[in-house]
Amino acid sequence: MSPSSAHTASPYADALDRLPVRTAEVSILGGTTRYWDYGDPSAPTTLVLVHGFRGDHHGLEPVVAQLPGVRMISPDLPGFGASTPLTQAKHDIDGYARWLRAFAGSLGIDGRFVLLGHSFGSIVVSAALADEAAPDALHPNDVVLVNPIGQPALEGPRGIMTRLAIFYYWLAAALPRGLGFGLLRNRAIVRVMSVTMAKTKDRSLRRWIHDQHDRYFSAFSDRDVVLDAFTASVSHDVSEYAARIPERTLLVAAQKDDITPISAQYRLQKLFPDARLVVIPGVGHLIHYETPAEAARAIEDFLA
Repeated sequence: MSPSSAHTASPYADALDRLPVRTAEVSILGGTTRYWDYGDPSAPTTLVLVHGFRGDHHGLEPVVAQLPGVRMISPDLPGFGASTPLTQAKHDIDGYARWLRAFAGSLGIDGRFVLLGHSFGSIVVSAALADEAAPDALHPNDVVLVNPIGQPALEGPRGIMTRLAIFYYWLAAALPRGLGFGLLRNRAIVRVMSVTMAKTKDRSLRRWIHDQHDRYFSAFSDRDVVLDAFTASVSHDVSEYAARIPERTLLVAAQKDDITPISAQYRLQKLFPDARLVVIPGVGHLIHYETPAEAARAIEDFLA
């Protein structure tokens, strides 16, 4: 059976099903942003979550499922999942930062406001916060970055893989539109990526991770959006912005991350005015899939 006809059951489904969820959408910069609102809307703390490259809100749901006492608002990035592309801004870091400031500002959050970014989302969150001169500048109470991209991607422990990815996206851009779009959604390439990033030895968990990537990793609107977002993801990193983020910050890093090694995460921590680093052992760039409970405990401890 194809992934579209038979899905692997989520190990976090029961916990997630116990959370109430509402969906809504808002128009921002010429696009429609769809978002999911989990938990008690009157909870004293609200987390706004920004997912990683080529994913959508589903990717952070395992973490959401572990935080029942918090309200969580999780949008699909413009051009990904159920959100339409921006028409009044580019899909680069500046464009995504503008989008995030406008999105968070549209929510009218009362009480404690926490901003969380995972992977590429960590760059978007950092860029949005670092621009203090922006007329719509964000001022959350706290910041959480999970699997933060703490140094240029080409300097990571698997720089060769990043170079192969750059070639892959370059080829997708060079081919005729239909062929390039098909290459970006090629299931075999998506599976190679998934196998490379997963560190768990649990076979059932690995199957579920691969199923998640099969289902959601190609949920982007068009070729141009994903190519622009990829360029943004390898052209910037959190270290560019850290010194300009005064908010109390939690970095949740992975011992075996193939994109930012743990030594770079310790260097990144020192760039922030006020940052705490929690390292989760035995996991790589998929904290949100493999160790969401550990990530949630780190977040709860930080917020407490």
